[in-house]
Amino acid sequence: MVVSFKNSIKLFGISIMMCCAICVCNMFMNYLIDLKSVEALVDGPAGKALYDAYISTGVVCCACSGGCLSVTSLVMLFFYIKHYIDSHSKQIGILKALGYSNFKIAKSFSIFALSIFIGCLLGYLLSFAIMPMYYHMQNQTDLIPHVNINIHFELFAILVLAPTIAFGLIAIFYSVKKLNQPTVNLIKGITKTKGKNTDSKDKGNFVKEMKSSVLKSRKTLVFLIGLSSFCFSAMIQMSTSMDELASVMMGLMIFIIGVILAFTTLYIATSTVIRFNQKNIAMMRVFGYDGFSCKRAVLDCYRPAAYIGFAVGTLYQFGLLKIMVSVVFKDVANVPDYKFDWPMFFITLGAFIIIYEGIMLIYGYLMRKIPLKQIMDE
Repeated sequence: MVVSFKNSIKLFGISIMMCCAICVCNMFMNYLIDLKSVEALVDGPAGKALYDAYISTGVVCCACSGGCLSVTSLVMLFFYIKHYIDSHSKQIGILKALGYSNFKIAKSFSIFALSIFIGCLLGYLLSFAIMPMYYHMQNQTDLIPHVNINIHFELFAILVLAPTIAFGLIAIFYSVKKLNQPTVNLIKGITKTKGKNTDSKDKGNFVKEMKSSVLKSRKTLVFLIGLSSFCFSAMIQMSTSMDELASVMMGLMIFIIGVILAFTTLYIATSTVIRFNQKNIAMMRVFGYDGFSCKRAVLDCYRPAAYIGFAVGTLYQFGLLKIMVSVVFKDVANVPDYKFDWPMFFITLGAFIIIYEGIMLIYGYLMRKIPLKQIMDE
């Protein structure tokens, strides 16, 4: 076996992503199925309008949360597979030289689906802990008949078993594609690079060249850091609007999910950047560069992606809530109009700047603690 059980456990970030996605999806989908069972009991135009709004809300929330988080988990899965193949290229190359086919080696990568199963299962179970509060909130109106919680085992198959099987197959076929390269390249640890080589005359500013190299070598990490900022911006600002538009419980749930996703993705991306650039950081320190220069070369290049992610998250949450109020709930009485919350925007932006820049400073300090001897021995 090329990939071990221990390697699959390291994909805890994917587990957290899928846990949040399945928790939200199962809660809304379970309620939608139970709600449709009382559709015949809904009377009056106001009741019909609220019923249709609940159905649309559930569909939109499942599509947005489940779809976005599943795509993100898929990107992270591709990233981990590529990283594993790059870091174990010699062992894999030797297996290919001994006659193992790409498919036979790639089959072991299906164990990465274990992290998907763990996350989906935890999210599925967690949703039932939150469901009583959500059902109670939805049952407070007299326009919709009382809805009871029922367990639908088909949702377990759709939300837990199906993603596990799908991600396992995707991991195998993606691994086959990444392994489709000359055996000698794998043994020598040669990776394909794109772009033109630069001459020495173009390398006047080493730190600037280092920043460019870091970005080009790990483009997936740019996406993850942008996603972290997106989650923080969108979820925090959206959660404060839920008190007026939905309930305190819904706002708290969105806030918790947003914070967990933001810090998880930021931790994965930043720690991976430093781990991949340990030798470069050590060489910079040997040649006299201080900790600030190392941080500027390795971490500061991701700052634009972080702030772009924050801006996109702001626009996303405003657009989504505006559509929900103006389109989905347009026929429902007593729904307040939604306007952009400028005070909350500046509060969230201030908190983001303090947290993000503070974390980058901490990681910059930790760079100084990287043992030079151990890295140089490698």
